[in-house]
Amino acid sequence: AQLLESGGGLVQAGGSVRLSCVAFGRTFSSYSTAWFRQAPGKEREFVAGRSWGGSTYYLDSVKGRFTISRDNAKNTVYLQMNSLKSEDTAVYYCAVSRRVVAGPNRAEYDYWGQGTQVTVSS
Repeated sequence: AQLLESGGGLVQAGGSVRLSCVAFGRTFSSYSTAWFRQAPGKEREFVAGRSWGGSTYYLDSVKGRFTISRDNAKNTVYLQMNSLKSEDTAVYYCAVSRRVVAGPNRAEYDYWGQGTQVTVSS
């Protein structure tokens, strides 16, 4: 399966961006999906996840600002990011796990996108 992210770019602090991740070659309607991010010089960290059943999980610092959602008909996962802060600047990666429920551990994910840059200017 191939994952292709889009929607990144330069945005001012307080603004919004929606990232999209389309899966090719495999449907992930029965899989768990997530978004990770990696800032320069830092480890890749879990940002938001959605289990097959629809439960969602978020990094504490993005709760109330970010929303993960999925459109199974389009085989697409989204990350709506509002009230962006400079510390949200990072490359954002879409990830898919064959597990019904997957957590913040990168090792639980089987497929990764190439990443999309989000830069928040203050």
